[in-house]
Amino acid sequence: MGLLYGCGLRCAEVRSLELKHLDFDRKLLHIVQSKGNKDRYVPLSKHLIRGIRKYICLEHPKKYLFEGTGNPEGRGFDGRYSQKGVQWAVKTVAKQVGILKEVHTHMLRHSYATHLLEDGVNIVALQKLLGHSNIESTMVYLHVCQLPQNLPHSPLDKVFEQCAQPGK
Repeated sequence: MGLLYGCGLRCAEVRSLELKHLDFDRKLLHIVQSKGNKDRYVPLSKHLIRGIRKYICLEHPKKYLFEGTGNPEGRGFDGRYSQKGVQWAVKTVAKQVGILKEVHTHMLRHSYATHLLEDGVNIVALQKLLGHSNIESTMVYLHVCQLPQNLPHSPLDKVFEQCAQPGK
């Protein structure tokens, strides 16, 4: 869940993460051949790095960061954690922490994008972080975020602020 939200990953991207894609020294995660066969880098939080290191020490993954437990000889099994497994994990944790509404993996990506915009990240930088080819795909997030300058306010407040400043 931390990677889905903290890096704005799609479900397929988190499932496809290989150990070699983690760069703890540079605090970067390399997303390889994602949607549209594009690569990108996203920043890794120091909190995620700490958690991932602990996870690796406990689970000892070999290739993929999150490895499935399916039968390696079984048809179609490539060693990765399944899409349903990721979705199940997100829903289970949401229930455990008392979230009543339906939660989906992609909601964490949407929250990542919205929160970065609210924190002042520009739309072009966000487009690159999300791996969007088209800026219109990224512009969707502008409609849901609460930017301070977009919040409704009375112009009278600004007048009073200016009058309260010394020398005016």
